[in-house]
Amino acid sequence: MKPFTCMIVDDEPLAVRLLESYVEKTPDLQLLASYTDSITAINAIKKQKPDLLFLDIQMPNIDGMELAHSLPEQTRVVFTTAFKEYAFESYEVNALDFLLKPIRYNKFLGSIEKAIKWFDTQQTAVQPKQQPNTIFVRVDGEWRNISIDQITYVNGMKDYVMFYLDGEKKPLVSHLTMKAVEDMLPTDKFLRIHRSYIVAVDKIQKVDRNDCVYIGDEIIHIPDGYLQTFRNFLETRSFPK
Repeated sequence: MKPFTCMIVDDEPLAVRLLESYVEKTPDLQLLASYTDSITAINAIKKQKPDLLFLDIQMPNIDGMELAHSLPEQTRVVFTTAFKEYAFESYEVNALDFLLKPIRYNKFLGSIEKAIKWFDTQQTAVQPKQQPNTIFVRVDGEWRNISIDQITYVNGMKDYVMFYLDGEKKPLVSHLTMKAVEDMLPTDKFLRIHRSYIVAVDKIQKVDRNDCVYIGDEIIHIPDGYLQTFRNFLETRSFPK
């Protein structure tokens, strides 16, 4: 695990030195800089974007609450103050923790543990889910395992859907809803262009001037309700005009 970067902003030099000593003896925590002036600090914070900011609330010029509203999105705040009445206000800026002076090292470590849990949660949340390469479709009482890349388009008719596949003359018919199929198929490969059609975008042959999609042996006219979404997709896959 790479070290968490941090900065300290407090107008009391003694408080800064105490926090610096805590950072120095805490594994996986790297101090980028310390500041006693909030105006100087804010420019450095925006430039270096530390993971954590130990921030005093009551300071001259720009106080901690004001500064917290202008931080980089990924920087989390641990407020440090001698005034416990600020605790409730600190949650308005999504502070990670609130340390009351004089700060003990065990309380400081508690804040670091909260930071580790928060960043772990964020990392897990942004990791893309691995999409399956195949899906199981129930056809005539049997489960057919079909490759997602083999699907050309899907056509819905009432409570049934038909999967048209590369290399297959007849579609696979299954008792499903179009919504269930839409939720199952990866959105980076498939697009719903009609109440009754979902198409594999990489297998579209052409789109004519009448907003008709040619795919497989089918010509599908895109109705108004789906047209803007499809045009937005086209803009991501075509050269600028």
